[in-house]
Amino acid sequence: MIEIMHLPVRHGNVPLRFARGHFATNHSHINYYIDITYPKARLSEAQAVAKQLVSSFVNNTPVDTVLCLDGTMVIGTCLAEELTKSGFHSINTHNTIYVVQPEYNSNSQMIFRDNIQNMIRNKHVLILMASCTTGYTANKGIEAVGYYGGEVVGVAALYSAVDSVGDLPVRSVYNLSDLPDYASYDYKDCPYCKKGRKIDALVNSHGYSSL
Repeated sequence: MIEIMHLPVRHGNVPLRFARGHFATNHSHINYYIDITYPKARLSEAQAVAKQLVSSFVNNTPVDTVLCLDGTMVIGTCLAEELTKSGFHSINTHNTIYVVQPEYNSNSQMIFRDNIQNMIRNKHVLILMASCTTGYTANKGIEAVGYYGGEVVGVAALYSAVDSVGDLPVRSVYNLSDLPDYASYDYKDCPYCKKGRKIDALVNSHGYSSL
């Protein structure tokens, strides 16, 4: 069982929970597991995350759709509400913000069914993630939105270890200044593996499984 710790709250009412160790995702090895369980499921924390993130965006950028990755629908709903209250405008005919999540096919590609595509096509899309550590998942989201005819206008996350994905800056509540020794490795170059240290847990957007 890994030990979940947290930093002293420095940003609103949003604690950063994490564990140190040797963890494997489906595309990298990392030395920190960022635990987003409570912000994704607890309304008070989701609201606090949304309030912190909304201040990172300028209100002259239209946002029609929040695309929620990593199971962030609760946060995304709160973020859409905060964006609306903060004067963000949308260009869709209903003058509202859609909150959607992708489906994944057998090749792990993001897809949108026909009934959802009109919420992406010709829309300004804000991608919301639990954590953005390598930019790999964010890039998949950007590619999917572009394929379905939308335009990504921003990327937001509770924690980010990267400053940007492509030409888009990543706005986050916490970043490398909070966990300066955070590192992500290709599994072939992982220093823990080279030293023979076993993996502590497998991690993904749903959480972790100790080994």
